Amino acid sequence: MTRIVIDTAVIVTAFRSRTGAGHALLRSAALRRFRLLATVPLFFEYEAVLKRPEHRLAIGFSLEDIDGALAELAALIEPVAVHFRWRPQLADPADELVLEAAVNGRADALITYNLRDFGPVARFGLPVLLPGDLLRMMRQ
Repeated sequence: MTRIVIDTAVIVTAFRSRTGAGHALLRSAALRRFRLLATVPLFFEYEAVLKRPEHRLAIGFSLEDIDGALAELAALIEPVAVHFRWRPQLADPADELVLEAAVNGRADALITYNLRDFGPVARFGLPVLLPGDLLRMMRQ
């Protein structure tokens, strides 16, 4: 089964829009079409960003709604232990959390909308894909 790590921006976009590739990716995860991986720090980042007032307002969720949605997401995630910290590799420290989850979890792909910032990940032999690219690959 394909193992992926999803960047926080993709998670937020998936919650904010039910019509985008990010949301389709989470629906596919719920159907167990691939395995989601995350470390505890990465999951806490998902939570912190989703609970920002601007995102809660856009989503129309209360803090309790976000907690419920995160509980459902957590049930889909295979936890990854960080055995080695690969910092610094990327310009954005928050992106390091995504990279560490992917490398330590032996992910098959890292999913992001920000391909440019994850360019240095190529040295790990880890494909960096847009959500739509992964969905297209899964259909083939």
